[in-house]
Amino acid sequence: MTSADRIEAALKRLSGALDQLEAAAERRALADAARANLETELSVMQDDRARLAVELDGATARARALEHANVEAARRLERANATIRDVLGAIEPAQG
Repeated sequence: MTSADRIEAALKRLSGALDQLEAAAERRALADAARANLETELSVMQDDRARLAVELDGATARARALEHANVEAARRLERANATIRDVLGAIEPAQG
């Protein structure tokens, strides 16, 4: 094998190694881009989760307030009903 042949073989090996290095660099760049996309999606999901937690807390507070108002309205209606029965009870003996 002549020195020109050895140089040619070495250049082919170098070219192959550079091709492999370039392919590995491309795979790494794609993996890094995919990771960045996943990190962005995760960040968006975390923001959504935080927003939904705040909305849930607000909805829960409103539900409790409505439940309290419902109990209060039922109590007042029962008291009004009792008062009406008392008034009607007092009127009936006077008419009878």
